Amino acid sequence: MTTPNVVFLFDVDNTLLDNDRVTADLKRHLEQTVGHERQENYWAIFERLRTELGYADYLGALQRFRVDHPRDPQVLTVSHFLVNYPFANRLFPNALDAVEHVKPWGKAVILSDGDVVFQPRKIERSGLFEAVEGHVLIYIHKEQELDDVERRYPGDHYVLVDDKLRILTAVKKIWGARVTTVFPRQGHYAHDPHLLKNYPPPDVTIERIGDLLKYDLPQLVGASARKS
Repeated sequence: MTTPNVVFLFDVDNTLLDNDRVTADLKRHLEQTVGHERQENYWAIFERLRTELGYADYLGALQRFRVDHPRDPQVLTVSHFLVNYPFANRLFPNALDAVEHVKPWGKAVILSDGDVVFQPRKIERSGLFEAVEGHVLIYIHKEQELDDVERRYPGDHYVLVDDKLRILTAVKKIWGARVTTVFPRQGHYAHDPHLLKNYPPPDVTIERIGDLLKYDLPQLVGASARKS
């Protein structure tokens, strides 16, 4: 039997990297540097911008925050905090091991949403860029770019690991049995009862990214066939 060409697609935020902790650290830093009221102002701008763009843009929100507070020198302190944040310290336990675990079976690729400055910086400084040997795709809405994903990384089968059921569901509708959806229950999206109720279950659910080490290739590929 011919071994299928399998491509493994890994999300970043709250899949390989604990972005909730990054956000908590940023909130704490803002509170200490610009005060509570302006910290809340930043997050209000951040949420408006996320609604407008469809992805989180921390530096873009900081630019708009600066327009509201043009004479606050602490804005530059916040910029330094973000750009130099030690993202490697926020990788989930065994995240790099999970990536290495699948590489003997197929190419490991980062598939993320985000801006064109901060998200690549996060991926590089966390060590994920090196872990996937530079195979990184960052889109505005990745679930809408699957034709480009296929063009760049052709595969007989895909394994998508993502903490957002919305993304897993959208990709499953397009690729069907050609994709195995893996749902690590990490981060606030993965524990939102409304989201859990309103999307169908994925092919595979794991409690943490390190649990991927318990699976072999036939289990991962076969999980999609069993659901179809």
